[in-house]
Parts: sequence; C-alpha cells; structure tokens
Amino acid sequence: MKENFYITTPIYYPNDVPHIGHAYTTIAADIIARWNKLQDKDVFFLVGTDDHGKKIADTAQKAGKTPKQFTDDMIPEFKSAWEKLNINYDKFIRTTDTHHEKIVQEVLQKCFDNGDIYKGEYEGLYCTGCEAYFTEKDLEDGCCPIHKKPIENLKEETYFFKLSKYQKPLLKFYKDNPTFLSPKHRSKEIINRVKEGLRDLSISRNSFDWGVPLPFDKSHVAYVWFDALFNYYSATREKGKEGFWPTDLHIVGKDIYWFHTVYWPAFLMSAGIELPKQVYAHGWWTLDKEKISKSRGRVVSIDELTEIAGLDSARYFLFREASFGEDGDFSKEALIDRHNNELANKLGNLISRTSALAEKYGIEKVENALLKKLKLKKIEKHFDKFRIDKALSEIFTFIDHCNEFIQHQKPWETHDKKVLYQLVESIRQIAKLLSPFIPDSAEKIQKIFKTDKIKKAPVLFNKIEVSKPNLNKSEEPRQIMEGITTINFEDFAKLDLRIAEITNAENIEGADKLYKLTLDVGELGRRTICAGIKEFYKAEDLKDKKIIIIANLAPRKLRGIESQGMLLAASTKDKKTVSLVSPDQDIAPGSTVG
Repeated sequence: MKENFYITTPIYYPNDVPHIGHAYTTIAADIIARWNKLQDKDVFFLVGTDDHGKKIADTAQKAGKTPKQFTDDMIPEFKSAWEKLNINYDKFIRTTDTHHEKIVQEVLQKCFDNGDIYKGEYEGLYCTGCEAYFTEKDLEDGCCPIHKKPIENLKEETYFFKLSKYQKPLLKFYKDNPTFLSPKHRSKEIINRVKEGLRDLSISRNSFDWGVPLPFDKSHVAYVWFDALFNYYSATREKGKEGFWPTDLHIVGKDIYWFHTVYWPAFLMSAGIELPKQVYAHGWWTLDKEKISKSRGRVVSIDELTEIAGLDSARYFLFREASFGEDGDFSKEALIDRHNNELANKLGNLISRTSALAEKYGIEKVENALLKKLKLKKIEKHFDKFRIDKALSEIFTFIDHCNEFIQHQKPWETHDKKVLYQLVESIRQIAKLLSPFIPDSAEKIQKIFKTDKIKKAPVLFNKIEVSKPNLNKSEEPRQIMEGITTINFEDFAKLDLRIAEITNAENIEGADKLYKLTLDVGELGRRTICAGIKEFYKAEDLKDKKIIIIANLAPRKLRGIESQGMLLAASTKDKKTVSLVSPDQDIAPGSTVG
C-alpha cells in the first residue's frame, strides 16, 4: 500500500480572472504534489472555487447576472489558467456542488446539536472583499488593512458559533502539534492572538440568500468561511477518497492564515472531525513594493507572467527568487535574468554540450563519481521543510558541478566515453529532480537522454536579449569602507544592519572580482548584492553562510545588476586577506545588528 498525501490550495473567489497571486499558491502546491509523487506516494491534489458569499453576489449584480450564472461563466477562466500553468490537480471543487452543500449542512446541524451554535444579533465592521469582520484596532485610517477600502458597518440577526469555547483546546492542539502552524515564525502571532481571547463568531447572514441555507433555519445562509473551509473535507467524503482525510498540507496566503488555523480547527473540533496535519502560509508577491491585488489595480496576469520567458521559466523564477514563506518582489528584469543566467547558460548549455558530445563519441558505463556530488538527502530535507528555493539552489549547485566537470575533463579533446556517461547519468537525475518545477522542460530532457543512443538536443531555453548599461571595472563596488576616522552616533543609527544568509553565489560575466549574491534577509525578503570577494572565497563556500549587510543603502546598478545593499568585511592592511563578518549560525536571517 502506498502512503497517502493530501494537499490543497485555498478555493479562490471567482469574482475575476486569476493572476500571479493565485498562480503562486497553486504552482507551489503543484510542485509539492509532483515531488510527493516522485516519492511514490498516492497523491490527492485539490483545487477549486468559493462561489458563495456577499462578494460574489455583489459582483454578479454589477455584471447583470445571477450569482450562479456569473460563477458558471468564471470557472472556465480558472480551469484555463491552471492548464496554462501546467497544474496537475486531481479534483476541482466548487462550493455550489450539491455534494459539498450537503456535507456543510450536515456539519452545521452537528455543531448546532452539540450546543455550539446559538441565535443572537451582531453589529460589527465588515469587509466584503475579505468576507471578514474587523475590530477598530485592525483598521488603517478606517479602511480594511488588506484592500485599503472603507469598511462597512453591519447590524443584523445572526447565528453565532461558540469560538470562545475553543480557546484552550486550540492552544493545547498547537502545543501538541507544533508543525500545524507553519512556517514556525508565523506561529507566534496566532498563538498570542488566541491567548488574548476569542470572541464568538457570526456564522450566518439573512440580508442575502446566496449561500448554503442553515438546516435549522432556512431564512439564514451560512457565513462564507464556514461553508468554504469544509470543501477540504467534503472532497474526501466522495467514493474512493475517504482514506485521504485528514489533510496533510493546506497551502494558503498569509492574509487567510487566521481563518485556516483558528476558525477551521475549531469548527472541526465542534463537529468531532479529525484535524488537518499542517497549514503553511506563504508570503505575498509585490509589484514595486506594493501587494499585488486585482481590487487595487496592481496585478500581473497569467498570460503576462508566462509570455516574458515561457511557462517553465515563470514557474522556476517564482520559486527561485523568493524563499517560500516570505514575501517576494516581482520584476520582468529579474525573471529574464534568472532565465538567461541559470536556465539558458547553466542548465541549457550543459544539456546542449553533453548531448552533442554523446552523439559524436558515445558513452561507456562506469561508476559515476560525479553523481556523488549530488546532495540528494539535503534536497529531500529541504522539501520536507518546504524550503523550495533551497531545494532548487541545491539542484543548481550540482548543475554547476557538472559544468565544472565537463570544463575540466574536456571530452571534446579526450573523446572520453566514460566522462560522457557520468554527465549523461547525472543529467537524467537532474531532469527527475527538476520535473516538479519545470515539468515540460524536464520531460524534454528525459526524452533526449532516455536511451544510450543520444542525439544533440535542440535549444531548450532561448536567451532573451536585454540592453545593459555600459559599465567599466572602475564602477565595481568597494566592499570595505576606508578613510572613516570619526562617526557620530546619530549617523551610525541611520544604518540598518541585518543578518543575511547567502542562498546562492554566482559569477558575473565580465567581472573579475564580483560575485552576484542572492540573500535571504528574513522579514525583508530576498536581496541581491554584488560583492567584490571573488579572489578570497569560492562560490560553493559562500552558500548558506550568514553575513551582516547594510540593508538601507540606495540600490546601485553594477554590471547591469541592481545591488541592494553592502556586506561587511574585514581586511588586512595590504588587502591580501579579506574575511566576511559572520554572526553565529543560529541567528535567524533578518535579525537586526546593533
């Protein structure tokens, strides 16, 4: 019997076409689902839409349609988007599905019979965009903190769920199941808020009828979040899927983390249903440092995302550029840079050179010493912790080893079939490991190298030409600050010194002294800096090293790359030795220094 693995995305509001925010969450789930299939698990991957609620009812009315007509028209847009993004889901659920509505009513009745639902009157501040209530302290200038729009004051008869009753059971559950709240740095906020106390929750509306009717009072419909969250459960109540409950992993955006980690387990406790194993909240993508949001007019569409450099390059970029769980900032330039320098130059050239030489000289089986450089256990450990960017980084470290190997062995001169066999066998492993991330390209690579009769590969990643400023060597940055004899405390206080972890170090074309360093700076997200330390450190020795950076320097273009800070280093007077200033390794990235 195979081990089951059940993974879900949130079910999205079909009030408009999906964009990069939807894509990021869904591709993440797809990558993790595909990875678990590689581990020979029986995977159930659920996606869907949240068709009910005031938000949908209002949007449909503006479009001159009934809510059902409106959502029926929008569903093909979501299914088309997932097809464009090569999302290999198992089921698409809608909250208007008859089976789902039946399950929701059964659960509502059970919670009511258990004494956890009672009738009352509610007055509160409501954001239709979030389908959520807020307190005064949550607001920003009287507006929703997410949508930045004025809040609505609602007063109506309602049924309440006794959320307050589940404060202690929730805190005990968090303690007994420490991985439920993931990543770990997000757990403190949830636990502290629950410790402050929980107010009973309004879970019905009678001012509109677009929702699941309460079984004990048909004049009310269920609060959209009570309805929506049970999609994860109702999908497993269908024939053949019963064994997948409880969910192994819910992937959600950080803006809906509270609903999934407080409301959701409380509802399940009330209904006597086993709780999910883990909820993982990722960060937001920003555009020019502002949250990407359709309602606020800041969005990157699915077509725009995939047209820049192709689908696989878009998938690769989103999970190489930012640590999963942290925020990331999107730019076309950064995507093209990843496409050109990593997919085209590193992976593409390795495939092209190896296949051409293997076709010309053939291969001869031998013990693969090169493959020993692949840190497979480390990659598996990263995936277990959902450190997707680090898993990718480790795979590309091995690709770098392969490129160094072919350059050092020079099989075009030696015609060494054993060297070419080691490269071919290593590429087969690389294609397998990359298949969750770039499935189309990985499949092409696997077809090229599936037999020992190899033909030269076509170009997999065409380089995208970009205009670069004409910079000379004199414009390389100085990483060691000289000539400062006295500094005021006020001036020093202006420096934002942060701990950063180097996730990748790359050569820069035409630069003798510079590395391009990709950094994890915790709450500040991902940073790129150019560092003149090439003669003192090997690239592989820098990976995972923690350093101190000045994080609030104005960005500066160097060799066509935007350098977003400066690292701290010490040197001897003759500059023959330079050493990076490194903190203890157990200090988290993003921590302040001072």
